[in-house]
Amino acid sequence: MRRKETGCVIHSGGRFRFALVYPNFYHVGMSNLGIHIIYQLLNSRRDTACERFFLPENLSVETSTPLNKFQAAGFAVSFEQDYFNVIKILREAKINPRASARTKFDPIIIAGGPCATFNPEPLSLIFDAFIIGEGEVILPPVMDVLTQNLPRQETLTALSKIPGVYVPTVPAKVSRQWLKNLDEFPAHSVIITDDTEFNMYLIETARGCGHHCRFCMAGYCFRRPRNRSLEILKAEVDAAKKFGKKIGLMGAAISDYPQINELCKYILDSGLEMSVASFRADSVTPELVQALAKSGLKTLTVAPEVGSEKMRAVVNKSITEENVFAAVEMGIAAGIKNFKLYFMIGLPFEELPDVEAIADLSIRLKKLVAGKLTLSVNPFVPKPFTPFQWAAMADKKYLNAALKILRERLKKLRGVEIISESIKSAQVQAILARGDRRIGEFVLQSETPQKFMELLRENGVDANFYLRERSADEIFPWDNLDMGFGKKYLRAEYERAAELKPTRACFDGCKRCGVCG
Repeated sequence: MRRKETGCVIHSGGRFRFALVYPNFYHVGMSNLGIHIIYQLLNSRRDTACERFFLPENLSVETSTPLNKFQAAGFAVSFEQDYFNVIKILREAKINPRASARTKFDPIIIAGGPCATFNPEPLSLIFDAFIIGEGEVILPPVMDVLTQNLPRQETLTALSKIPGVYVPTVPAKVSRQWLKNLDEFPAHSVIITDDTEFNMYLIETARGCGHHCRFCMAGYCFRRPRNRSLEILKAEVDAAKKFGKKIGLMGAAISDYPQINELCKYILDSGLEMSVASFRADSVTPELVQALAKSGLKTLTVAPEVGSEKMRAVVNKSITEENVFAAVEMGIAAGIKNFKLYFMIGLPFEELPDVEAIADLSIRLKKLVAGKLTLSVNPFVPKPFTPFQWAAMADKKYLNAALKILRERLKKLRGVEIISESIKSAQVQAILARGDRRIGEFVLQSETPQKFMELLRENGVDANFYLRERSADEIFPWDNLDMGFGKKYLRAEYERAAELKPTRACFDGCKRCGVCG
């Protein structure tokens, strides 16, 4: 279906046809900056024509061409729940979801994005190849191979030799590839449309995070932290002026950007409004909060994650209560009335008194907040390549008890709302996040999470096997991937969590984890 948008590219014939697939709806996918980055990267080549696909349509946005008419398809897989949409899209396109059953007439099917990078094994029966790392570095040599139009098996063999490409049929150790200098590839909205979740012009300020929060997969796998230069960002703001859209600054923690105050001033002085993907309460500035308020922000979001001093030590979250209160007070001073807080429950070493501390903190904050206070409280899901990859997911009984504590303690407070992801949904995410090829067989046969869990039960697979605590010497399905740091480093961080020991954030000259040499 053709959309009302600016920046769409339609090439004439004779080019290699590449389908860029986001396994969710258009308004979600077009809010994903990665789609814009890859779309521009591929269409800037002289030999490639890249077209987009989204649910529920099974024809390309650009030319209404069916997916099975393309020579290759790249899926951007950001969330475990979208695995089932991948199956649905392939089936509707009359492409066999099982990689080993596809023929020379089928496209080469590739996966990229966070889920592909961290643990591709649950998807290894579906995809021919995976991009392990950042696409700007890996995709150019991948396209050099694909555009040769070699026989299928020769193509896969050639792809397996590219650093950062994992081909499940060719066992090998694969090292994550990452972009050292972000200024070489400015990242911003390429296609302008009103039909997105945010309706903004997106600009990436930085990539990676160096704060070492022990639950955060992105914090470990997008190391090292890198910032774009202010000059590049100003140029991107200038390019955005003609569209008149609000600027959406993207990054792990926008307030960590060293020249954030100057950037905010430049955006406002350009006559534009702004918003941010996230910020840290310990680095937020009054200038940033005031810029957000001037841009019409109605609700300020802060992520304490935990409520007690003990749990801050466990997760290595350096944000203090004072930082949280200061951020809220900055928002109030700027005229913002509503606030949203992010918390997790079921973290390693957590006990119910730590959940009580979340309620206590929220009650004290509500005394400051005249408007609505929303608590987003979600079950912790252990992820690969984090110190908590060994941890068990908290059981349903504990999570229900934790939620009950919060609801009971806060139900009498006016203007307080608690929202939470369902425990069943979090469990599916946890199984897929740390799953193996055996799990992949059931993903292959499912188009919904419900069907997936039903198949596990019917085949006698105990879901708790994937939710349990892992032994210190356990071999993980993702151990064939190298993120630049060792398993011993992560295990030492897990033990430091148990001992309530902090770990300092990344700093110049640091050699601790190994990513920087």
